[in-house]
Amino acid sequence: MSDVKLRIDDTEVSVPAESTILDAAKKARVKIPTLCHLEGVQAIGACRVCLVEVEGARTLLPSCVTPVREGMQVWTRTRRVRNARRTVVELLLSDHDGDCQTCERNDDCELQALARELGIRELRYTGETSRRIVDRSTPALVRDTAKCILCRRCVAACCEVQGVGALFPQGRGFSSVIGPAFCADLDSVACVQCGQCAAVCPVGAISELDQIDEVWSLLDDPEKHVVVQTAPAIRAALGECFGYPPGTLVTGKMVAALRRLGFDAVFDTNFAADLTIMEEGSELLARLKKALVDEQKVALPQFTSCSPGWIKYAEYFYPDLLANISTCKSPQQMFGAVAKTYYADKLGKRPEDIAVVSIMPCTAKKFEAQRAEMNDSGVRDVDVVLTTRELGRMIRQSGVDFRSLPDEEMDAPLGLSTGAADIFANTGGVMEAALRTVYEIVTGRPLPFDNLHIEPIAGLEGVKEAALTLESCKPEWSFLEGVEVKVAVAHGLTNARKILDKVRAGESDHHFIEIMTCPGGCIGGGGQPRMTDDAVRAARIKAIYLEDEGKKLRKSHENPDLQKLYADFLGEPLGEKSHKLLHTHYEERARV
Repeated sequence: MSDVKLRIDDTEVSVPAESTILDAAKKARVKIPTLCHLEGVQAIGACRVCLVEVEGARTLLPSCVTPVREGMQVWTRTRRVRNARRTVVELLLSDHDGDCQTCERNDDCELQALARELGIRELRYTGETSRRIVDRSTPALVRDTAKCILCRRCVAACCEVQGVGALFPQGRGFSSVIGPAFCADLDSVACVQCGQCAAVCPVGAISELDQIDEVWSLLDDPEKHVVVQTAPAIRAALGECFGYPPGTLVTGKMVAALRRLGFDAVFDTNFAADLTIMEEGSELLARLKKALVDEQKVALPQFTSCSPGWIKYAEYFYPDLLANISTCKSPQQMFGAVAKTYYADKLGKRPEDIAVVSIMPCTAKKFEAQRAEMNDSGVRDVDVVLTTRELGRMIRQSGVDFRSLPDEEMDAPLGLSTGAADIFANTGGVMEAALRTVYEIVTGRPLPFDNLHIEPIAGLEGVKEAALTLESCKPEWSFLEGVEVKVAVAHGLTNARKILDKVRAGESDHHFIEIMTCPGGCIGGGGQPRMTDDAVRAARIKAIYLEDEGKKLRKSHENPDLQKLYADFLGEPLGEKSHKLLHTHYEERARV
């Protein structure tokens, strides 16, 4: 379709004919406020904050759902528009629990910011408010309907982006509420606790369960040796909590801040990501050997297992494919198990004397840490999980001036990692990291790609595929000679469903499939700084690749501290000790 020309205030702009007025305004660099709109996901005109005046129209129109037309004249700043927006926001505030001083979204709230922009200083409308429901039933998320503005962003994220369907609008008018069916708690429905609802909520109606006080209590306990691990995605996002642009790498400042908070050791989940590749890659090769040499029936393709939201999704919706999921724990849980055994032994401490705190981009990691099977160290492997947002708040609570901190290095022995571990943060990164090691183990040569990157599985396309033919294999891997290894990558659970349905129907010929719960992978996790759109995801992804490319060691099997861990403690990948500490199982969950 051809472009159309229109005027937004005094600016002429040309946009594709299928565009909305909101799209045209963005191109003209004219800001129109919104509270319900989600770019590329939802445009329903529910909040009515984006009202504009269109020449010839009888009423004000919602710009997010009104299509452009040739010669249209749009006004965004007239008195009529300003008064209408102000009234809409005042009405939203009249039914909104306004405890801004104690709300965790204070100064990070879109409704609060918009009220300030519109000059609202007092509430004109008072009276009865909607019934309040506070749901603290899960280890990851908290719902407070008194703060909900019925924008339906959470519904779009849950139903359209993730395809889970745990949240729906219920009731009508003043009785409307957003939540699980029959106003049940989240723990009673098939919620994967990915936190994408919390990531898009404009207010404080859904948020991560705040565990900052639990971490302060551990740090204040003289009997505890408290260590912290930081996921790869944190270093490219934490800076946003302190005014840095998206994609700014703050690895060194993050380490320095964690030391000043009082942690006894600052380690890197990346070390455990390298460990995951050794175990998961070995598991893939073992499955291929059983299938091709021993001619056994093997669960192929093998799925990655580092994303806990995806694991829970499979337990609910694809229990028949659980055997296909790698038995490897996620890097977070591997780290906890190693910290409370190998590291504890080095210090001469008992597992219960060590406390492990994780900094994760993901709310589902809070749930994962509490899974009953995650205690192979003899105690709970990971004690507390904070999101990126929580760490940002904790640093501010401490009074540390983040921007003035020097760059510092991670501690040994669980702080050294390779570039392959860094890219775990990105969609396609786990797959690329695995293939860097698996290909070199089998052939003795590095991947035959520029800068080791496998372009077909990079980027933000929802489902990506690649194939790699194994040639000139080492003698012990001769059964793989000429085998075309087919891989796939999906991020966001609606995209994952497309691949999973093909596997279930026997229509997939892939050997290895990476699935990440959140759009963009961990860099777009439910615990990352808001708002995360594709531009922000792309900036964070670029930063992570730069971190990888800047490292001398870029393949997991080259990590010398990991080699020492195997030599001194674990023995070998898939060995008896590594199987006990680093592997697990999953079970079907009933859907209500």
